[in-house]
Formats: sequence, structure tokens, C-alpha cells
Amino acid sequence: MYSFTTLGAIAGLVIAIILIIRKVHPAYSLILGALVGGIIGGGGLTTTVDTMVSGSQSMMSSVLRIMTSGILAGALIRTGSAQKIAETIVDKMGERLALAAIAIATMIICAVGVFVDISVITVAPIALAIGKRARLNKQSLLLAMIGGGKAGNIISPNPNTIATSEAFGVDLTSLMFKNIVPSLCALAMAILLASFLSGKKNGLEVVQSDIETSSASLPGFLQAVIGPLAVIILLALRPIAGISIDPLIALPVGGLACMLATGRIRDVVSITEFGLSKVVGVSVLLIGTGTIAGIIKASALQYDVIALLEKMNMPAFVLAPLAGILMAGATASTTAGATIAAQTFAPTLITQGVPALAAGAMIHAGATVVDSLPHGSFFHATGGSVNMSISDRMKLIPFEACVGLTATLLSVIMFLIFG
Repeated sequence: MYSFTTLGAIAGLVIAIILIIRKVHPAYSLILGALVGGIIGGGGLTTTVDTMVSGSQSMMSSVLRIMTSGILAGALIRTGSAQKIAETIVDKMGERLALAAIAIATMIICAVGVFVDISVITVAPIALAIGKRARLNKQSLLLAMIGGGKAGNIISPNPNTIATSEAFGVDLTSLMFKNIVPSLCALAMAILLASFLSGKKNGLEVVQSDIETSSASLPGFLQAVIGPLAVIILLALRPIAGISIDPLIALPVGGLACMLATGRIRDVVSITEFGLSKVVGVSVLLIGTGTIAGIIKASALQYDVIALLEKMNMPAFVLAPLAGILMAGATASTTAGATIAAQTFAPTLITQGVPALAAGAMIHAGATVVDSLPHGSFFHATGGSVNMSISDRMKLIPFEACVGLTATLLSVIMFLIFG
């Protein structure tokens, strides 16, 4: 039976959202929201704190894997491998297919383990340079990058994927493969919408001051892809050969392989420190997320939502994408949204007969629909990457939502067809 009321769980989430909007650190916002929500929900101070601690403890395996993933992310960024991969794709596809090249480049960089916001920031200088030559406006360029990032995010070993696989107890590689078709469809939608925006006459022009030049030498393309290939091969051993290599091992091995291939192994200390700095924020966020997820999971919310769906004659599986959409929108974070939704509704969905892998895939895809709202860091980081104002950045949200919704609908269709 539950320990907290639905009112308490919702109140806690609302308080956390308000605090995040007021620029309080998201981790502290979620912790305070969990505390107040638990007390409002009738759990008492002791029960509330115990539940918050228990919720955070459930995140530790995900946090550990995410911290080690920083080695790969740091290596890809610091060695210039991510930039080289992006430049090669854009150069090979040419200006005529510039938007498609930009979207594909961002997708691939995100898919191999670089966080989606960092993927956009990495590709942005290349996108702006080619946008200036091809006379493409900033809106089309940014949407191509964000859409490509969303497409790559749902098939990546990123924090949101790791947290979702942990919550449902499914293999990370299997969860990544499950959303390949939705990912490709989301990519196509991103390219289509970006092309539509490129034809708008009131678009923001790329000016010379937007373009950054770098004198740093980049590795060769083959050197750049060694690290990502090592990760893909190690993670693929389980479905191919039945040899299970945990992401805790595969991701840092890929990072070390990247450093070796690019001749930067002597910089291992500085690169790993840089990588850790990139994942500390999301690791702390997950700990805070665990507190509110613990309260919601121990509340009557999931039972009341199921009862509401039954009254509306809606099937139980609808809960999966809906939970991902709502929780990611509430937290303005794919990672926090997917984690809260998965932690809260995984037992219910499995009990209702929805396969764990399909449920995890639908939640994960749903978490990409409205995860870029203004009360989250992704909104501001991506807007800043192309020097775009807040008002202009907000106009892209409906288009981004269409990309995420495409992935979500395809994930649901895949479940209905294949289970």
C-alpha cells in the first residue's frame, strides 16, 4: 500500500517546478519539493526522510555508470574527435544537404555518448559557418541540431537511457536498439521541419561575429571514431555473442581507446577531470531526482492515474509515453523526466502486462517531447550556442516537440506491432 497521498506527490512536484523556475538549483528544488510533498501527503517527517533517502539510494548504480561515462565524453570533446566526426559528415554531404548533414552529425555525436546539450554546442560552430555560406537562418540550423540530438539521445548510452534501463531492469543495449526506428523517424522529421524554417523570410541571419575559428589541430577521422566504435562493439557483445560488458566498463574503455588512438593518453588525468566536470551536474541532479521519485513512487499517484485511464477506457500502455512527456515537461530535463517516470511507473506498467523493454522505450521517447522548456538548462545552453534571444528560442519549442512526438508515436506503434 502507499505511504503518501496523490495530493502530496503532486504538491511536491509543483513546488519543485516553481523553485526551478525561480532559478533555485534543480537538485535542491527536487529535494525540497520531495520533503514538503511527503509531509503534505501525510507521511510524517521520519517516513518522508526515509523514503527520500531510499529513493536516492536507488539511483546510485545509475550515478556510478554516468560518472564513468564522463571519461568517454571528455575524451571525445578534448581530443577533438567529436568535432572531427561532425566536420567530416558535413563536408562529405556538402552545402546542398547542409541541414541533413548537421542533424546527422549531432545525432551521431549524441548517440555515441556525448550529452545532447554538449552535442549541440560541439556542432554549433560548424553549423554556423556552413549556415553563413549556404545562407541558412539560425532557426533552421538550431532545430536541425536539436532534432538530431533528440534522435541520437534515445539510442545512446546517456544518463537518461541508463536511468531508464536501471528502473525497468532491462539491458542498456537492448533499450538503445529498441528505439532505432523511432530515432530515424525523428531525424527525418527534424530535417523536414528545419528545411521548412530555412525558407522563412524573417529568419535570423548568421553574421560574421557568430562564427568562431579554432587553430587547434584535429585528429584524423579514423582516429576520431575508434573510441565510439570500441563502445559499440563492447555493448554489442551481449546480443551478438552472449558476453555481457556493463556500461560501467564499456564507456570508460571507449574513452581510453579514444585517447590512445589520438595520441592523447598522456593527458588522461586532465581529460578525465574535464569529463567528470561534465557529468557531476547530472549526477547530482539524479540524486535530487531520486528523492522526489521515491515520494511519487510511494504515493497513491500511480494507482489514481491507472484508475483515471480505466475510467477513460484507455489501455494501460498509454501511461508509459504520457508519464515520460509529463515528467520531462515538469522538470525540463530528459534525464530527470525519464528517471522519475520510470522509477514511479515501472512496477505498475509491468503488472499491467506491458513488457519492460517496450515500456522503457516509450517512456524514454516520451521524455524528449517537451524537455526543452525555459525552466531547464537545455533551453538556455542551446539558444546560447547560436547567440539566439530567449524570445526567438521559445518560438522553436513547438517544432522541437514535433520531433519528440514523432519518436514517441513511432515507439508506441512499434509496441503495438511487435510488443
